[in-house]
Amino acid sequence: MIERPASARAAPAVARRDFLRLAGTTAAGFLALGATGDRIRIVGSLTALSLDDELTKRSMTEAATTRLGGLVAGLRQRGWVEGVNFRLELRSSFGGPDKLKSAVQELVDLKPDVILTGSTGETAAVLAATKTIPIVFATANDPVGNGFVASLAHPGGNVTGFTSSTPEMGGKWLQLIKETVPDIRRVGVLFNPATTPRAGRYYLDSLEQEAASSGVEVVLTPVGKAGEVDEAIGRFAEPPKAAMISLVDSFLVVNRQAIIAATAKYRVPMIYPFHYFMDAGGLMSYGPTLEVRSADYVDLILRGTKAGDLPVQSPRKYELLINRTVARSLGLTIPFTLLARADEIRE
Repeated sequence: MIERPASARAAPAVARRDFLRLAGTTAAGFLALGATGDRIRIVGSLTALSLDDELTKRSMTEAATTRLGGLVAGLRQRGWVEGVNFRLELRSSFGGPDKLKSAVQELVDLKPDVILTGSTGETAAVLAATKTIPIVFATANDPVGNGFVASLAHPGGNVTGFTSSTPEMGGKWLQLIKETVPDIRRVGVLFNPATTPRAGRYYLDSLEQEAASSGVEVVLTPVGKAGEVDEAIGRFAEPPKAAMISLVDSFLVVNRQAIIAATAKYRVPMIYPFHYFMDAGGLMSYGPTLEVRSADYVDLILRGTKAGDLPVQSPRKYELLINRTVARSLGLTIPFTLLARADEIRE
């Protein structure tokens, strides 16, 4: 168990412009690692977040703890130097379906050597636009059920990557939030049907099974617009006693600040699937430990390996994060048995 403030999670970062100034002097050494220097390769990347979002800005640094920063750092270790033998092209799909379509088309028109996606919805959109450009999803759920790959072991086609959770997570989230708030009678499940796996059903089967065995009513709470978040959460401020679960959903990540603000306003306990929500002031999260492994596959593809020959990989570790200060503000006392299992406790 680790106790440290949230700020301790942030690693020192080197600005992209500083790194690029160093690239020219170190290129020969990196090329000696084996990366080909015959032409500039293009690595496209798609994000559901606005380019002004804090998470996007953090990712634009060289910090290995961010998705893009980890990609650039990982490629550098393998001999690929940005601005020397590869170019990173980032596009944002933030702004609705039309924006997603145009962002995808912009990347496809560049004829990149590989495209890195950050969510299930983005992967589906890119795959619909190209069956030839290699695609690596940094996070996706149910890639077989969504038709991205033929199987996890043998994807086939032009896509592979990394999954971020399993269907059983729904039941696990309910177990943890009920352990935190033992007297809940109902649990609201927050999600956007358009952006969560199988419109929510990917997690709901295990969640509803757990609810049936623990005597908790499940209340589906779909939202489609940012303006609906406050009212949706406010419904659970009144009796009977309630808590909420946030599903894996890029829409909810984009609107995480509004969600956290509403849970504080209405004093509604909620559990989240990613540490991003904890960084914004959430109560607790349970999900895969952030491991930036996409550089492994991007490197192999840049060297000629077919995406469909690379097996889809699952998370290797899950972590439980708890914020005791937020718990106290909600009038909750986290059981010691739960604190003892936490990977990180924030104050």
